[in-house]
Amino acid sequence: MIPDERIGYTAPASFKKYPGKLRLIEFMDDEGKTYQFLTNNSKLAASSIAEIYRQRWQIELFFKWIKQNLKIKSFFGTSKNAVMTQIWVALILYLLLS
Repeated sequence: MIPDERIGYTAPASFKKYPGKLRLIEFMDDEGKTYQFLTNNSKLAASSIAEIYRQRWQIELFFKWIKQNLKIKSFFGTSKNAVMTQIWVALILYLLLS
């Protein structure tokens, strides 16, 4: 069971920026660590939102590895093809040097 609460901002400045209701979802991983996620998505199940954030964290770790090992600080292009080409070239160079 994943706790799922409906909350809203009460501070005037915050309420003015986002007057809608939010969901606070709490999730415990296999190691017993608890995470809290704040979302405005009310259609997906709490377990689905927790899974989306878990997968997103894997993507963040992948990009961290790219920055540390492939020495890519920024991408030259913004299209999918430009980003993928730059990653592949850096990965090939990394493998050739190692």
